[in-house]
Amino acid sequence: MQAKSFKGKVALSLKADSGSAKELRAAVARTAEALGTLDIFVSNAGILTRGTIDTYTLEDFDRMLAINVRAAFVGIRAAAQEMNDGGRIVIIGSNTAVRTAFPRGSVYSMTKAALVGLVRGAAIDLAPRAITVYNVQPGPTATDMSSAHAELVKTLIPLKRMGDVSEGASFVSYLASEEAGFITGASLTIDGGYVA
Repeated sequence: MQAKSFKGKVALSLKADSGSAKELRAAVARTAEALGTLDIFVSNAGILTRGTIDTYTLEDFDRMLAINVRAAFVGIRAAAQEMNDGGRIVIIGSNTAVRTAFPRGSVYSMTKAALVGLVRGAAIDLAPRAITVYNVQPGPTATDMSSAHAELVKTLIPLKRMGDVSEGASFVSYLASEEAGFITGASLTIDGGYVA
């Protein structure tokens, strides 16, 4: 665990198993202890296990829920307990919450759609403390998860390319800024027009 300074701000990056509520809570607590305060929390964990609804195993279903939904809930809850008033919480979802565009993706889409409701409710619950909550819904982005399908995906995106990780990161950075202080409870899609 090492704190890093960037443009006068201090950030801390920790690794934790998103399937473990204990590890997630500990990571948030260690961060708050190390920094003395918690202003921004970003939950960026997710897995994709594909399968048709009639053959999908209960074990895979439970794991998808644990990583894609339960971890976001645990993270929001832990962060809110450690966070200063006026803080920012950003959950990374997926545009599949809006459009399930590929076969064997129903459970993944369901988990990402669940984040939409979670973020709306969390935004209302935390509004009295001026903590804002966002759900960023990226589309196909050049990562290990989607790069193998890059050429196929490009044909479906109006901008004819996959997103770059830096584009998503800069969007999250904006949401964490003071300028985004009047946005909350929103699910914001960044996908090159894929669900347009």
